[in-house]
Amino acid sequence: MPRGGASGGRDMRDDAAVAAGPAPAMGMFERFLTLWVALCIVVGVALGQAAPSVFHALGAATVAQVNLPVAVLVWLMIVPMLLKIDPGALGAVGRHWRGIAATVGINWLVKPFSMALLGWVFIPHLFRAYLPAGQVDGYVAGLILLAAAPCTAMVFVWSNLVDGEPHFTLSQVALNDTIMVLAFAPLVALLLGLSSIRVPWDTLILSVVLYIVVPVMVAQLWRLALLRRGGQGALGRVLGRLAPVSLSALLLTLVLLFGLQGEQIMRQPVVIALLAVPIVIQVYFNAGLAYWLNRRLGVAWCVAGPSALIGASNFFELAVATAIALFGFQSGAALATVVGVLVEVPVMLSVVRIVRRSRGWYERGLPVAAGG
Repeated sequence: MPRGGASGGRDMRDDAAVAAGPAPAMGMFERFLTLWVALCIVVGVALGQAAPSVFHALGAATVAQVNLPVAVLVWLMIVPMLLKIDPGALGAVGRHWRGIAATVGINWLVKPFSMALLGWVFIPHLFRAYLPAGQVDGYVAGLILLAAAPCTAMVFVWSNLVDGEPHFTLSQVALNDTIMVLAFAPLVALLLGLSSIRVPWDTLILSVVLYIVVPVMVAQLWRLALLRRGGQGALGRVLGRLAPVSLSALLLTLVLLFGLQGEQIMRQPVVIALLAVPIVIQVYFNAGLAYWLNRRLGVAWCVAGPSALIGASNFFELAVATAIALFGFQSGAALATVVGVLVEVPVMLSVVRIVRRSRGWYERGLPVAAGG
């Protein structure tokens, strides 16, 4: 298969042409990503130990298993990113059908089954001797629940950090949410071998409304007001001022998540570490597979980046709620989904870094089509 950029009578495929241009320079946040993540983890665990009552109160502020303080931080992260979306450009997202097909395939045909396989290999076999015997099956069930639904909100953050195509990201999230309503319960029932699954519909519906419907509406009304008042210049100035707020909210989310689980981490560090192993492998495997598949299909880097991140991330609010509903608050399944919460942010940030650093490699391997 021919490789390389456009030359002579050859042109990049239409949906890859968007990616042309030099890779954006990494800012201080991305350059020292590992340091910030490590500091937030340490600070979060330390604060969770130093002020447990504060974090208990924050953790108890939930509606339908959706934590409201985390929801506020997610809003601060994603609204600035949704401000960039031009509704008029959503109609052109169909040109990225290869990226959409790759992401849907990874999310629904690969990720749940690869997690089930990894859970079976690691938990009842490789790690059985180091885990509480009565919780082994629950741990596997929690891992499956974690991978059975793609992330809804945080993917906007990951997409923004890799300069992803925002219209593709929004369309892909909306499509995944639609599939999730129909496929989540049957898929979990198949993988867990249960005849009926009690889906926490209140969590699912509230999450979609809270993380998609309302933020999109707020962002678009704000965008319209800015454009009417001062045009693109006003919009650009507001986006520039909001960038530090968005990144600060991301770091505070990391502190809050680890603070909420600080006691659990200190009480069961070995169990937490062992459960994290298949989750981390699953994230890197699915992100890498989605990224490679997009490259083989000739998809633009600005679409392949968010595709890989959407393909690897998990809807942990739904996973935690389902685990509690099915197996109980103190179950191994619930603990496994909580470990997924802890792993999600730092591991996905490392995937962001890999995607950004590999842009040159990605674009050198895009296929070309013969021109006229």
